Amino acid sequence: MGLFRSQEAEVAREDAAVRHSLWADAFGTLATRAVQIIAVLIVTIGVIYVFLSLSLVTLPVLLALIFASAMLPVVAFLRRHKVPSVLATLICLFAVLIILGLVAWLIVWAVENQASSLADSATSGFNKLQDWITTLPFSISDQQIDDVRNAAVDFVTSSQFGSGALAGASAVGSFATGLVLMIVVLFFFLKDGPAIWEFLLRPFKGENYARARRIGDKTVTTLGGYVRGTATVAAVDAIGIGVGLWIVGVPLALPLAVIVFLTAFIPLVGATAAGILAALVALVALGPVQALIVVGIVVVVNQLEGNFLQPVLMGRTLQLHGLVILVALTAGTILGGVVGAVIAVPLMAVAWGITQVWNGEHQPAEMFRQKRPEEVR
Repeated sequence: MGLFRSQEAEVAREDAAVRHSLWADAFGTLATRAVQIIAVLIVTIGVIYVFLSLSLVTLPVLLALIFASAMLPVVAFLRRHKVPSVLATLICLFAVLIILGLVAWLIVWAVENQASSLADSATSGFNKLQDWITTLPFSISDQQIDDVRNAAVDFVTSSQFGSGALAGASAVGSFATGLVLMIVVLFFFLKDGPAIWEFLLRPFKGENYARARRIGDKTVTTLGGYVRGTATVAAVDAIGIGVGLWIVGVPLALPLAVIVFLTAFIPLVGATAAGILAALVALVALGPVQALIVVGIVVVVNQLEGNFLQPVLMGRTLQLHGLVILVALTAGTILGGVVGAVIAVPLMAVAWGITQVWNGEHQPAEMFRQKRPEEVR
């Protein structure tokens, strides 16, 4: 009996050794890593699915966190000067609302004052454009232009356009709901943000607690620096292009400058897209020469931004390669549209920043440490 048991034990040890050898070689390691990657992808897809399914809640909370991170230095400054927390929060919120209301009023005022002249300029410019098209090397007949115009009119008067308008009205309602929720959440983040974070860290202790604190601090620093830096760059873009449009005489220069400011929050392509829009307005309202001048102004401002402002204002915050920014921008656009394009890059910057403080203030995670001189030959 003892001999039989010893033989069974020996067979079990051999089977265990075989199984261990199967997972210990190169293919076994590859299989283990593949299973781990699949598990991480499943969890990531689940998180993204939940985020998109509850976007009416999750998106306002995320935007409130981003805005709170940007406004935190102002609130902290007021608190250091003995201003009560609630009053400091209300001052920041009302200041932002007043600025946004003033900008909206200026846009409405500009549109009302220039609407009639813009319509006349647009009609004249369209006729000039139509005459210029006839001088091109390839032929575009008046009938083809009229067909395009009639197709656009038919679309606007069609039932498909009406259903799209109803969907737009529903989207406006959802936007208003999300905006109210974001303002409320932003108020509490500004007022009680540190206390809320400490409450969420209650399950952690020791090194895990210290790591969670580093992650929270890095997230707030990265988001705040990104928003403040991007807002500064966007303001310079808007002022430069807006002044150029005003000098050239392009109608609605102020609304176009505001559009430049807003689209500048989309890296790489935002300001360029707004510049193209401004050039099209100049083309229709004034003519091709003025449109080319506007294109030149946009190119000069973008070069100033890319070669000077971006490295100086955001060099320490946005430590991401241009390819990473482009991939994150594309993925964010696919998943969340315009809003996804706006928040994708700061979220990627936060993820990279977290890896840089994973094991300590200046100790990145082992996987992302530089282990040898990285020389390109």
